[in-house]
Amino acid sequence: MDLVAEPLTSAEFKPFGEVLPRPAEPGRFYFNDGLANARPHATVNLSLVRVVPTKTLPLTAKLLERHQFSSQTFLPLKVSRYLVIVAPDAPRGGPDVSRARAFVAASDQGITYRAGTWHHGITVLDEPGDFAVLMWCDGTSGDEEFVPLETPFSVVVPD
Repeated sequence: MDLVAEPLTSAEFKPFGEVLPRPAEPGRFYFNDGLANARPHATVNLSLVRVVPTKTLPLTAKLLERHQFSSQTFLPLKVSRYLVIVAPDAPRGGPDVSRARAFVAASDQGITYRAGTWHHGITVLDEPGDFAVLMWCDGTSGDEEFVPLETPFSVVVPD
């Protein structure tokens, strides 16, 4: 299966989470609607991550992950374009790769994955990227779930 990545928009990403646009005007803007934590004993976790660009396109997605009890936010600090790959739940559990979507996010777009959303690891396209990442963790296996895909799929990034 080949997915063609499309531009990231709020409307198309809505089933999976929230797009966080960089404010165009001075001031403080809140993006709390998409934040979620279903475990009262979990604590907020803020981290910084540096991602090196993929060397191979189309990208082959072999593994998806989810955070069943927590939203996960990626705020680009210094990045050009990056891939956001998501999938809904399959009827019998795990990700439904037949309904996976791929988006190209711009440098001025952050994202919040809804709790339980299957997604691929952030993949930057042009140069190394730095992100701030926010989620809730309690140190148990419920923090993250990784599923190797029986049938990997390719993601094509248009020029």
